[in-house]
Amino acid sequence: MMLSGYLRRSLAAGASALLATVCLTGGGTALATVSLTGGGTAQAATPQPCDIYAAGGTPCVAAHSTTRALYAAYNGPLYQVRRSSDNTTRDIGVLSAGGVVNAATQDSFCAGTTCVITIIYDQSGRDNRLTQAPPGYWKGPAPGGYDNLADATAAPITIGGQKAYGVRVEPGTGYRNNNTNGVATGDQPEGIYAVVDGTHYNQWCCFDYGNAQTDGQADSPAIMETVYFGANKQWGYGDGAGPWIMADLEWGLFSGVNAGYNKLAPINHRFVTAMVKGEPNHWAIRGGDAQSGGLTNYFDGRRPNGYNPMKKEGAILLGIGGDNSVSGRGTFFEGVLTSGYPSAATEDAVQANITAAGYAPAGGGNPQQGVQIVGGQSGRCVDVPNFSTTNGTQLQIWDCGSGTNQRFTYTSGKQLQVYGNKCLDAYGQGTANGTQVIIWDCNGQANQQWNVNTNGTITGVQSGLCLDANAAGTANGTKLILWSCNGQANQRWTLRS
Repeated sequence: MMLSGYLRRSLAAGASALLATVCLTGGGTALATVSLTGGGTAQAATPQPCDIYAAGGTPCVAAHSTTRALYAAYNGPLYQVRRSSDNTTRDIGVLSAGGVVNAATQDSFCAGTTCVITIIYDQSGRDNRLTQAPPGYWKGPAPGGYDNLADATAAPITIGGQKAYGVRVEPGTGYRNNNTNGVATGDQPEGIYAVVDGTHYNQWCCFDYGNAQTDGQADSPAIMETVYFGANKQWGYGDGAGPWIMADLEWGLFSGVNAGYNKLAPINHRFVTAMVKGEPNHWAIRGGDAQSGGLTNYFDGRRPNGYNPMKKEGAILLGIGGDNSVSGRGTFFEGVLTSGYPSAATEDAVQANITAAGYAPAGGGNPQQGVQIVGGQSGRCVDVPNFSTTNGTQLQIWDCGSGTNQRFTYTSGKQLQVYGNKCLDAYGQGTANGTQVIIWDCNGQANQQWNVNTNGTITGVQSGLCLDANAAGTANGTKLILWSCNGQANQRWTLRS
C-alpha cells in the first residue's frame, strides 16, 4: 500500500508505528487490518476510498470532502469556513480519525451570522486544496472577477447519522487550484469520482469536478478531464431530459465516443456516485446510487475524435468549467483524483464504501431536497408532464415514480425547485381562483414562493391560495391550480423523501 504524505508525516511524528494492509478480493470487497506496535493498543480500521484506491495500485493524488475522512487514518481538517460578522476563519475537522465531519464546530462558529466555505483541504498530503476560483476567460461575480464562495450552511445532510454540509454551487460559485502536485498531465492515466446531489443541477455548463487547464482559457480540446453532472445538451447528452454523468474534455461535454448524442441513461438518485477515468485512447463513465447498490457502466471505449492523445494540464476545479464558465449548478460532498487508471474491482469497492457511509437527506428544516409532493386525496405525485423543461408547462398529478420530474427541493427562499433550475410558479403572477400552477425559470419573485404548512397545505406567498388538484380530481393528468383554501383533501400534500 502506498501511504499518503499525510500518513507519512504521521508515521514520522508518532511514537508508534502504523502498519496497514488493505486488500481487494476478486469480488471487489475491501478488507483492512490496521495494527499499532509499541505503546499502542491494536485496533481495526475500516479502509476508506483512498486506502482502497492505493491498494488497487492507483493512489489518490487529491482527496476533497466536507463530509468525512477519505483515509482511515486521516484526522486533519476537511474544510475551512469564514464568518461574515468578523471575517475570522475556522477549520472544520472530523469527529475521529477516519470518521465523519464534526459539523457542530461549524454550527457553533457560525451561530448568529453567515459563513462561506473558503478552503476545501486535500487529504492526500499533496496540498492540492481548493480555494476561490480566479477569473478565466469568463469572469466571476466576486471582486476582481473571482467566483463566489459557497454558503457553508446551504446543503445540510446527514452521513452515518451525523449532521454534515455539502458544497452547494449556484451559478457564479467556483473553486480551483492551478498549481497542483502529482495530478495527471498530458496523456497520463487517472480516475475521478464525485458524490453529488442528484436533485440539484441545471442544463448549463458546467458543474465539473476534476482535472483542468491551468490558465482558465478554452484554447484547445483535450486539455481537461472532469466529471460533469447535469442536463446540458449543448454538446454531449443522452436519453430523456437528464441529468447525466458526462465528461468535460474541453471544447465539449462527452457522453460517449460521439460528439452530441450517445445512448446514455439519465440518473435518478437522491445522491449520485459519478465516475470518469481515462488512459491512452481509452476512457469510461460509471455511476450509481450513492446510498445503495453497485455501479452501472455507462460508457467504456476509445477517445472521441480529436482527443487522442489527451493534453491534460493538471489543475483541479469544482463547480465551474475549464474557462471559468460559471452558469452551472450542483452540490458536491466528496471526490478524489487518482494516479493511474483504476480497475473495476477497485471502483466497485469504493462504491461499497460510499453506500456504507450512510448519506441521507437532513431531517426537517429547509432546504428539503429531492422530495416528492404526494396528494392527500389521490396518493399521486406532483409531476411535470413528459419531463418537460419548457417554461409555462402546467403541473399535474401522476402515479409516483423515480423520475426527476417528480423530485422537488424546498429551498430556504421558499421556492419549490424541480430540475435544479425551474420553480413552481403562479402563472402570470395570478392571485385568482383557477390560476394555473406551472414551471418557470427561477427568478425569486413572490409568485414563486410557497409556504409548506403543518396542516398539509401548500400556499402561495403572493396569493395566499392553496395548491389544489383541480375539481378534486384523483386521476392521472389532473391539473394543478390555485384555489381558496377550503380544508378538502385535494389541497393536502405530503413531502416524501
